[in-house]
Amino acid sequence: MQWSSAVSDSTSFTEAVNEASEQILASLGGQSPDLAVVFVSSHHSPAYFTAPEVFAQALGARVLIGCSAAGVIGGGQEVERRPGIAISAAILPGVDIIPFDLNQDELPSPDAAPEKWQALLGIRPEECPAIMLLPDPFTLRSDHLLAGLDFAYPSTVKIGGLASGGGQPGTNALFLNDRMIGSGAVGVAFTGDLAVETVVAQGCRPIGKPLMVTESEINVISKLGDQTPLDVLRDIFETATTREKRLIRRSLQIGIVMDRLAQDRREGEFLIRNVLGADEEDGTLAVGELVQEGQVVQFFIRDAQAADEDLRMMLEEYIDNLDEGDTPASALLFSCLGRGQYLYGSPDHDIGMFTEMVADIPIAGFFSNGEIGPIGDQTFLHGYTASFALFKQRSKSTS
Repeated sequence: MQWSSAVSDSTSFTEAVNEASEQILASLGGQSPDLAVVFVSSHHSPAYFTAPEVFAQALGARVLIGCSAAGVIGGGQEVERRPGIAISAAILPGVDIIPFDLNQDELPSPDAAPEKWQALLGIRPEECPAIMLLPDPFTLRSDHLLAGLDFAYPSTVKIGGLASGGGQPGTNALFLNDRMIGSGAVGVAFTGDLAVETVVAQGCRPIGKPLMVTESEINVISKLGDQTPLDVLRDIFETATTREKRLIRRSLQIGIVMDRLAQDRREGEFLIRNVLGADEEDGTLAVGELVQEGQVVQFFIRDAQAADEDLRMMLEEYIDNLDEGDTPASALLFSCLGRGQYLYGSPDHDIGMFTEMVADIPIAGFFSNGEIGPIGDQTFLHGYTASFALFKQRSKSTS
C-alpha cells in the first residue's frame, strides 16, 4: 500500500492539476494510482465539466472520485479563500474499489430490508470494511442514506463529507471516473486488504454535568432529571466564568449519548447537536436531533480554544490505542466550513496538529457542508467537526 497527497493553489485549473499530479506520480514512483480522490475549489467552477477528463489524463487512475469544495486540504496545507485543488492517490494491492453513484429517488424507504440497500452497492456486508461518500447537500437526504447503510452494513466504517462551494442546487459538482455529476451522491466501497479507522473531533467542550432525559417528545426536551432544561441552564450560567457565559449565549450546543447501554460517557461518545430554541414559559428546549426518554445529555460550548482542546484530546486517545508500528499509511480530512481560518484565525491548524501528534503522512481533504463519521456504533452527519479517515493495510494491522 502506497499513498501520496498534493495540493496546488495555481489560478489556472490545468496548471494546478498538472502541478499536483506531477508530485503525486513522482511520489508513487511513476505508477498510475488505483484510486485518486480529488477536491476542487469553487474558484475553478468553470472547469467542473472537463475536470474528470483533465484528471484522467494527468493521473491515469483506475478509479477517480471527488467533489467541489469551498476550500481544500493537502500536502500539509489548508488552502482557503483562494483557488485550490487537492489530490490523494493510492496504489492498493489486494484491495478492490467499487465506485457508485446514487440519486434520492433510488434510495429504499427507511423501513426497507437490508438486502434492498445492499443491492444498491452490490456488495455483501462481510466483504466491505469501508465506504466513502460524497453527497450533494441540496439533492440527497444524507441522514436517510447513512441510516440505511448503517442498517445494511453495520460493521462497515462510513466516512466522507458533503460537497461544498455552491450555495444552491446545481452549483456543486461530484466527480466519478469520467463523469461530472450535479446531484445525488458519489461513493466508493472498499473490499479486501484495507482497514479504515476514524477520529471525529466535534469542536466543543462540556459544561455542567451529564443528565438523564426524563421527559421528551420528538426533538423537544421537557425534563432533565426533575428540572426543566432551562432551569438546568440557569444553574450552569450562574456558576460559569465570564468567558463561559459569553459562549453559552452565542454557541451553546447539546451532546447526546446515542448508546443507552454505554457505561463510558467520555466527551467523544456524545453526538453534538445545535440548540434550536427555548420556551421561557414551560422551560423546554428544542434541539437538532430526536431525543428519547432515558438518554443522557450534557450541554457543550464551542470556540477556537474548545475546538483545539477537543481535537488534541481525540488525537491523544487515538495515539494511546495505536499498537507500536501500526501508524496509518494515509488520511483524509473532512473539515467543517466553520473551522480553519474562520475559527482559529490562522491556517493549517487541524492538519498541523495531526501531523505533529500522530504522524507526517499523506493527508488530503476539503472543507465540507457536513462531515460523515461514526459516534459509537452509529454513523452521523456532523457540523463543526474535523473528521479523519485513517487508512491502513488490514493484514498488517491484524498480524
